[in-house]
Amino acid sequence: MEDEKILEIKDLHTAFRFQDEYFDAIDDVSLSLYKNEVLAIVGESGCGKSTIANSIVGLHDKNFTKTSGEIIYNGENVLNYSEDQYNKIRGKEIGFIFQDPLASLNPLHKIGIQIEESLIYHTNLNKGQRHERMLQLLDQVGIINPKRIANQFPHQLSGGMRQRVLIAIALSCKPKIIIADEPTTALDVTIQAQILDLLTELQDEINAGIILITHDLGVVAQMSDRVAVMYAGQIVEYAETKELFSNPLHPYTRSLLQSIPQADSVGEELHVIKGMVPSLKNLVREGCRFAPRIPWILESEHEKSPMLNEVSKNHFVRCTCWKNFHFRDDGGY
Repeated sequence: MEDEKILEIKDLHTAFRFQDEYFDAIDDVSLSLYKNEVLAIVGESGCGKSTIANSIVGLHDKNFTKTSGEIIYNGENVLNYSEDQYNKIRGKEIGFIFQDPLASLNPLHKIGIQIEESLIYHTNLNKGQRHERMLQLLDQVGIINPKRIANQFPHQLSGGMRQRVLIAIALSCKPKIIIADEPTTALDVTIQAQILDLLTELQDEINAGIILITHDLGVVAQMSDRVAVMYAGQIVEYAETKELFSNPLHPYTRSLLQSIPQADSVGEELHVIKGMVPSLKNLVREGCRFAPRIPWILESEHEKSPMLNEVSKNHFVRCTCWKNFHFRDDGGY
C-alpha cells in the first residue's frame, strides 16, 4: 500500500425515497482509498455496501435518491458532477466490476464489441488499435483463444469467463480506481480463487486502488489491506486487515468472525447471529443499531449517540458496547 490518497469519502449520506419520505441507507460514512491498496467493505446483505459503490460513480436515480456529504476525487466533489462529467470518469478513471456478469453484459452484442465500447468513448485509438487492445485485454485476463471468444455472445460463456470479460472491460482504460462489487459471488471456489489472483496481478500492473465489496471474510483476509465493517448503513469497525482479524472488537465484527466454520469444529453447532438487519423504514436510528441483536448487553453499556472512536492506532470502533461484550454461555445466540 502506498501513501498517495486517490479517493476520500466524507460524511456520506445516501437516502432512498419511499412514497414521500427519504430514509438513509448510508449514514455518515467516511473512508479513504490509497494508491495500490485494497480496501474491503464487508457486511451482511442490505447493510449498504453496494450503495456506497453506486454513490461513488453516480448510478442512483436522482428522482428517488438524495445524497449529501463529499466524495473527493481529483480534488473535486463528484457528488456535484453532472451526468456528462460522470461519464468522463466512469470506465476511464474508475472501473466497475459488477456483481452479476450475465445481467451486466448486453445479451445482443458480441464480447469484443462490448470491450471496445469503452475504448471508443475514452480513447483516441483507431479501429485496428482498438481491436488489438481488446484481444490483448482478453488474453491478459486469462481467456484462451481471445479471437474466438470476442465473436461470442455472453450466454455462450461460463460464469467465470463472463466475470473475466467484466474485469477486461473495467481495466480497458487502466483506471486509477477499481470498484469490485461481490466479484466472486456466483462462482465456484476454484474459479473464485482464480479471479481473486487475477485482480491482484492486474492491480500490481496498473497500481490502481481497489474497493472490494463482499460478505466473504475469507476473501477479505486474502486480498485486502484495510477493512471497513458495515452494519445498518454505518461503519462499525475500521482497521488494517491484520489488526481486525487478530483483534476484532465490535460485537458485530466478532459475531461475523465467530460465524465462519472452522476446520477443527466438526460436529459443533454453527454460530448464528440472532435477528436480522432491520429494513430502512423500521431502523431505529438512535443509539447502537446492533443492540437489538445482543439483548443480553445492558442498555447502559451502549452510547446514546455512537461515534467511531479510535481505540488504538488506525483502529476505529463505533459504540462503547465492545468493552463489555461477551458471547452467551448457554449457546442461545
